[in-house]
Amino acid sequence: MRFLGENEGDDPLLSVVNVIDVFLVVIAMLMIIIVRNPLNPFAAKNAVVVENPGKSEMRITMKEGQELTRYESSGEIGQGKGARADIAFRLPDGRVIYVLEVQAAR
Repeated sequence: MRFLGENEGDDPLLSVVNVIDVFLVVIAMLMIIIVRNPLNPFAAKNAVVVENPGKSEMRITMKEGQELTRYESSGEIGQGKGARADIAFRLPDGRVIYVLEVQAAR
């Protein structure tokens, strides 16, 4: 039973409805963030994410289907055995030209 002088602004049920609305907005924002993430588990695309590029704590995360692979930089310079392949030249306009080196017959 309602009285004529009762104010509807004092109804505690209206406060609960407002809190539920805030939670729905927060959940919708989190869902949008998950969908836009390149490492989303529901996306079928392959993705590569590079964190801190060029720094000693650089990390590379690769997603191939449902498999995630993470490579972390140790900060050391790589070394190994190998041979020079060919020569690349950068032109003043920014293009790179790859020139095959011909070995002289002895």
